[in-house]
Amino acid sequence: MKKILFTLFILISTLYSSEIKWAKDFQTGVKEATKANKPIFFLFSNHGCKYCVLLANTTLKDKRVIKALNRDFIAIASYTDENDYTPRELWRPGTPTLWFLKPDGEPMFQPIVGAVDAEYFLQALAIVKNEFDKQKK
Repeated sequence: MKKILFTLFILISTLYSSEIKWAKDFQTGVKEATKANKPIFFLFSNHGCKYCVLLANTTLKDKRVIKALNRDFIAIASYTDENDYTPRELWRPGTPTLWFLKPDGEPMFQPIVGAVDAEYFLQALAIVKNEFDKQKK
């Protein structure tokens, strides 16, 4: 009985996750996106950047944003202060930079630069998802 309850608890907490499921690194994220046939949300950030911190503590903590990202996208983060791998064509001098990529890592649109609120970000997610779904057909 304890095993069943424990399994049920894990399943429910996974379904109602309160955090974004980030890929381990860029290459792993591209592999996951290709396998799942999902677009990529790529965050180019820096822990010391006040707008990156603002984005992380507001928009990326919004339950609606978390749900949409975990359901419809593969999320990848690259931090300049950790020397994470970032493809040269996605590097920008300003952070945060928000990219939406095809499963192979190619950009779908120009990036959004700077912190955006949850409402704007949710609109962007919907546009990207709609465009991606049209291209899949």
